[in-house]
Amino acid sequence: MSRPDAIAVLGSRLRADDKRLLDAIERRGVPVVRVDPRCSAFPLEVAQAPWRHVLNREISATRARYAALTLEAQGAVVVNSAAAVQTCADKWLTSLALRRDGVPTPRTVLALAPEAALETFDAFGYPVVVKPLTSSWGKRVSLVRDPDAARAVIEHCAALPSPQAHLIYLQEYLDKPGRDIRVVVAGDRPIAAGYRICDGWRTNVALGARTEPCEITADLAKLAVAAARAVGADVAGVDVAEDPHNGLTVLEVNHNIEFSGVQRAHGDRLDIAVEIVDAVLTRVLA
Repeated sequence: MSRPDAIAVLGSRLRADDKRLLDAIERRGVPVVRVDPRCSAFPLEVAQAPWRHVLNREISATRARYAALTLEAQGAVVVNSAAAVQTCADKWLTSLALRRDGVPTPRTVLALAPEAALETFDAFGYPVVVKPLTSSWGKRVSLVRDPDAARAVIEHCAALPSPQAHLIYLQEYLDKPGRDIRVVVAGDRPIAAGYRICDGWRTNVALGARTEPCEITADLAKLAVAAARAVGADVAGVDVAEDPHNGLTVLEVNHNIEFSGVQRAHGDRLDIAVEIVDAVLTRVLA
């Protein structure tokens, strides 16, 4: 449905955060259209996008990127952009962007084949964290503590059918104080932050971590904004570790942020969806 005056919200799943965002757009008096990318097709000969402004909440990074590429080519302003989705959806591209802009991030190595990984493990030292290049919610993330475990991880990756799975992404294990920090950044401004606390070494809310409010200090604000800028994201979830040796360190930057945990931690004192929508409206109407 063509509605040039409306903000289109792309999303194949209507999550709690998406409902909050749709409600916040409506409360601002802006027409809004929800678009399911699974039901969308874009003829090449169409020169103008059906919507001038798009909030990209598609959970599939592939669909999110190609929808954004197409709509941007047709003249729409898309938040987040195809370039930001491509960078954030790939951990190595994110690491390269952070390194380029001088944003502190853990020591990281990419082995381009499983057979190259074992020597990399030994040179890197144990324990070490192994992550797939493209995944969310802590899936297939492993803490490798010794060479035997490293061999098992390498053999598993080598047996996977995807060529990308054969690339081994290793990251320094940080001895975090049982928590990390999720910072919500929108429009070059940190709008909320929460400690994600868990008994285990992984602090994903999807894996059971609880969230408590976190004060946004000047250093945390500067770091989170720098990370979002590095990957080109107008709206981002920046995951930060408190490295006991090197201070605040960026772990990841998420282009399709889930903020329910941080919202629960802040309660009625802050409406994160409204803050995001106001930042998006400022961006698309600029």
